Amino acid sequence: MSAPAVIFDLDGTLIDSVPAIHAVSNTVLDDLGFAPLSLGMIRSFVGKGVPNLVRELLISSDEDPDGPLFAHVEHALIKRYETDVDGNVIYPGVITALDQLADRGCKMAVCTNKPYAPAEAALRHVGLWEHFDVVLGGDSRPTRKPDPEMLHHCHTLLGGGAMLYVGDSEVDAETATNAKAKFALYTEGYRKTPVHKMPHDVAFSDFKMLPAIVEHFQW
Repeated sequence: MSAPAVIFDLDGTLIDSVPAIHAVSNTVLDDLGFAPLSLGMIRSFVGKGVPNLVRELLISSDEDPDGPLFAHVEHALIKRYETDVDGNVIYPGVITALDQLADRGCKMAVCTNKPYAPAEAALRHVGLWEHFDVVLGGDSRPTRKPDPEMLHHCHTLLGGGAMLYVGDSEVDAETATNAKAKFALYTEGYRKTPVHKMPHDVAFSDFKMLPAIVEHFQW
């Protein structure tokens, strides 16, 4: 059988981006005269895209999440995301795993709720950009995860065929379920739910395990 397409989430799956998102968020809040938020609080906001992050930042600052500050904070966050890339750190073993999957003939993509330009900036910063045939951001399609259309479109761009989706969060698990896609859960990311309570086909804690998972999966 031909090699499957492997599609990855970004934040909490390929990279730990919370330190960067924390720094950018607090810079934007500070510019508005608001108090900084903790790393743990910012971490809990990650995974559902920038609009959700903006709403949570405003709510935590006792501001109206649907008020006039929303557009300002959203614009400021996205612009800083494109330049303030320090703090994005690749998870151990990712590059080796991607190289092995490419050697097997897998087409690979990133499907993330992070806007496209910041996603590209983060991928280039950690040296992953050239490993992917397709990258879709949260502003690349009319909808974002957990709506399955984004994942389906990514799969189509890779040429179809067998597919494995790799992610770390509840949003990713829901996306895979909605898309009726096989799902590999990276357990060291940003999930809040116990692994056994999340729908998945296989779970792994180290990227050195992923090539063997793909090789031996019952496609």
